[in-house]
Amino acid sequence: MYQNRLVLSGLAFAAAIAMAGCDPQPGSEPSAASPAPAASSAAPAVDAATAKACADIKKALKDNADKIAVAEKIGPPAGHIAVSAQWTAGSASVIAFSIGASGPVGAAADKVQQEMAALADAYDSATAKPGKEKLEAALKELDTACSAN
Repeated sequence: MYQNRLVLSGLAFAAAIAMAGCDPQPGSEPSAASPAPAASSAAPAVDAATAKACADIKKALKDNADKIAVAEKIGPPAGHIAVSAQWTAGSASVIAFSIGASGPVGAAADKVQQEMAALADAYDSATAKPGKEKLEAALKELDTACSAN
């Protein structure tokens, strides 16, 4: 019974902390006479987040390519399993790093992730040697989206 109470108290405490940031405090609402915060102040933060996402994704893609090159040297069938796993891990990192990026970069990162996941599926076969043309096209879209920011 003590453990249940402790767990429930912990959950209630965590919920209170989470909700504290959601509820507006009385008197904190801007009055009609006060100027609204400038919308342009949010734009640099988005651009900074997008620039960071692009840099992190590009670094992750390079690291992933290096690891895939090592895994490909193992040879089939174990090497194909390793390559498949690395494509999967790489696609997950692309999505993780794209969080907070602008819409175009996020959409391009999603295409890259999908193509990486498709390559992971294709490498499940012991004789697979799938083409990377679709991935290369998705990477060009990502580069274009990143350079626009």
